[in-house]
Amino acid sequence: MQLHIIARGKIARSPEAELVARYAKRIAWPLKLTELPDLGGTVPEAPAQSRTVLLDERGKQLSSEEFAAILGKWRDEGVREARFLIGAADGHGQTARDHADLLIAFGAMTSPHLMARAMLAEQLYRATSILAGHPYHRSG
Repeated sequence: MQLHIIARGKIARSPEAELVARYAKRIAWPLKLTELPDLGGTVPEAPAQSRTVLLDERGKQLSSEEFAAILGKWRDEGVREARFLIGAADGHGQTARDHADLLIAFGAMTSPHLMARAMLAEQLYRATSILAGHPYHRSG
């Protein structure tokens, strides 16, 4: 299953970009990163048998094990792509939330979208490590 991070805003060269790159290299599953402008731009069309996850302050707060279990279930069901959308400063509209398969939040506090991207990359690495039985999960 391909993991696809679709994020508004350009990360450019920054400490957050270094973190995203560090975890992206470690993820054993296919990973695609797509950046969109803060305003405008089109979210790439979803392939058949995909799931859409929005990072949203109204979303569920999952443990790393719960997140891994969801990804593992989707993988085992033959989902081709899990898409993770990170909005701009104003978040996602109601239509996007209504059409998402899952809304997740990393906490009740609002996070800068560049940090959310780095946190998502780390959690995707952690989830795939859990599913592979890798000891990384126990170290964090």
